[in-house]
Amino acid sequence: MRRKRGRPIDGWLVIDKPSGMTSTDVVNRVKRLFDAAKAGHGGTLDPLATGLLPIAFGAATKTVPYIMDGTKRYQFTLRLGEGRDTDDADGAVTETSPVRPSDEDFRRALPAFRGDIMQVPPVYSAIKVAGERAYDMARDGRAPELPPRPARIDRFELVARPDEDTAIFEVESGKGVYMRSLARDIARACGTVGHVVALRRLRVGPFAEEDAIPLDKLAPNDDNAPASPDLLLPVATALADIPALALTHEEAESLSHGQAISLLGLMGRIPDAADPEQGIVRGMDGGRVIGLCRLEDGWLRPDRML
Repeated sequence: MRRKRGRPIDGWLVIDKPSGMTSTDVVNRVKRLFDAAKAGHGGTLDPLATGLLPIAFGAATKTVPYIMDGTKRYQFTLRLGEGRDTDDADGAVTETSPVRPSDEDFRRALPAFRGDIMQVPPVYSAIKVAGERAYDMARDGRAPELPPRPARIDRFELVARPDEDTAIFEVESGKGVYMRSLARDIARACGTVGHVVALRRLRVGPFAEEDAIPLDKLAPNDDNAPASPDLLLPVATALADIPALALTHEEAESLSHGQAISLLGLMGRIPDAADPEQGIVRGMDGGRVIGLCRLEDGWLRPDRML
C-alpha cells in the first residue's frame, strides 16, 4: 500500500517558536498538524531562542532563499561574568571574570560591530568542517577552530540594563549572523566574558510579530482534522520587500515558459530600487505575482517562477 504523502497546500505560516525546541522539531509538528506534503523553515533558531520562525508550505518553499537573505531583528540578553562553550546558557562554564562594563563602556565598543564585519561563529554551530558538523566535533571533544566569516550588522544597540550582571541588546542584521557570537564578542571587547541567556527574533524580512501564531494555538481539533489552510499567508507575502516590475500578460507568459525578455522593451518600468545590471525583481501580471526574475546582461530572465 502506497504511503500517504500529505496535502498539497501552499503558503506561509509564521510561528512564534517556544524555547526548548529545534527549528526542525517545529517544522515537523506543523507539517503533521496541517497534513502537508511539503514544508520547510525560513531560517534556523537555536533551541534556547524564541520568536519568529516562518514555515513555508508547498510553492512557498521556492521563496525560502529570499526570506533567509532578508533583514532580521533580534533582541538578546547578555549575562556577564561567565563564558560558556556554547556561548549561551545551555553550555558549560569555561571562564569567569569579575569585570562589569558600564553602559558607556558598551556604547563605546558598539560601533566596531556595525556595518560589514568579520565574525567567528560559535563552535557549537551547524557549520561543516571537512564534512562534519562543528557541534558534533565539539561534543566529541574535538572542537574545531572556525575561521572568521563576513557578517553585516545594520543596527546594534544597548536597549536596557536591568542590573550590573545583565545587558539587553537589539540587533538588525543580514543573513548568517550569530547572536551568540555578538554577545561573546561585545563582552570581550569590554574586558570581560559573557553568554546569551535569552534570545528572541522579532522580525524576518517582511514578517513581523503581529503575523506570528503561538505553536500551542495549533493544537489538533477534537475530531483530529488537519489545521485549516485559511491560517496561511499567501506565497507572495515573502516577496513583499523585493521591487515589483509591472509586466504585460504576454511578457508574463513568456517568462513563465522560461523565455528571457530584452530590457529595452521594459525601459521606464524597471523600479528605481532594482539594480539594472544585476538584481532581482518581483514580476507582476496585474495584481498577480508570477515569480522572481533577474536583471542580467540586458535581459530579464526567469529566476524562480511561482
